[in-house]
Amino acid sequence: MSTLITNIAELMTQDAEHRVLKNAAVVVEGERISWLGPTADAPAADEAVDAGGRALLPGWVDSHTHLIFAGDRTAEFEARMAGESYQAGGIAVTTGATRNTGDFDLTRLALGRVAEAVSQGTTYLETKTGYGLDVENEARSARIASTVADEATYLGAHLVPAGMEPEEYTDLVCGPMLAAVRPYVRWADVFCERGAFTEEQSRRVLQACRDAGLGLRVHGNQLGEGPGVRLAVEFGAASVDHVNYLAPADVDALAGSWSGWDAETGEGRGTGHRGTVATCLPACDLSTRQPLAPGRELLDAGVQVALASNCNPGTSYTSSMAFCVTTAVLQMRLSVHEAVRAATYGGALALGRESGNDVDGERAVGSIAVGHRADLHLLNAPSATHLAYRPGIPLTHAVWRAGVRAR
Repeated sequence: MSTLITNIAELMTQDAEHRVLKNAAVVVEGERISWLGPTADAPAADEAVDAGGRALLPGWVDSHTHLIFAGDRTAEFEARMAGESYQAGGIAVTTGATRNTGDFDLTRLALGRVAEAVSQGTTYLETKTGYGLDVENEARSARIASTVADEATYLGAHLVPAGMEPEEYTDLVCGPMLAAVRPYVRWADVFCERGAFTEEQSRRVLQACRDAGLGLRVHGNQLGEGPGVRLAVEFGAASVDHVNYLAPADVDALAGSWSGWDAETGEGRGTGHRGTVATCLPACDLSTRQPLAPGRELLDAGVQVALASNCNPGTSYTSSMAFCVTTAVLQMRLSVHEAVRAATYGGALALGRESGNDVDGERAVGSIAVGHRADLHLLNAPSATHLAYRPGIPLTHAVWRAGVRAR
């Protein structure tokens, strides 16, 4: 079954050539994109959809969420808005509620959050464990995550639960808990921050998870300058997320990790090693009243940047990637094209899903190109600029996820 989407006013491909096509069309065949170009040259297809002069983008790629949870932290949010500072310990409130919720309800809640994200244009997303914090509940969260999200991440190293010593819990995270979650996850993460895991504990977690064959991510430099960025680069982590407080050496380290990468073609030069993506989480920054991550400085330094929602019950209870894009443009000084790229191709890069086509069978996401997965987001606006020009206005008109219309 093939579908021709025609009369697209602006097609922002986010491909290697950064093309923005006018009066364009796209053909979707099965789950893949089979053609794109001028409307006048479009081939025939089984069915046609008239975009009506609207803009078409790749679907949002949300590379950082925490969707497997139960409970509510409204009181914590109110206290923070009244002037209390954010502390990592609030995670414990969610842990208790999550442990006390059955599998069916925990899955139902997570699926509802995924559906909410998809309705706003998100077509590929990651989610983490981290609200179980014992072997049984982390394994359960990993299993549920693997069924509701496109990518699942092990975050047993989220917080040391009450009643356990930090070294004792780190042993658990690196041993029995890791073994229990391993069948369900592709990634591992660690909250390397004051009040969470120290540099040495984080190093142990990253080493154990790498030895287990997992890709690595790091929560780092959220509450102050620290070792998170340095550890992420040292271990070759796919991303380091938050990055609110960066010393010049941190920016240099991130930029250096991309020194062998050809940003135009997405292929490596020399050693061919890809670097560590800096994932900015602006909705979280606003909710915790932290300084916004220095996205402009990072891009100017040559760092690959992603935007993600960080959807979670404590510090960023939103799945709106459009809100993150708007904030990046209006307050972080990214251009509209840069912000959209960070929320699509950047997220795919952070998840190692930026490449792949008909040849290798693993279709790329986050960009619109022949052979890539047909993840498409049609705006109820003639250009992507309206995302920032009309802040707060819901602009999602239609969504295709792997070639299937989801809205």
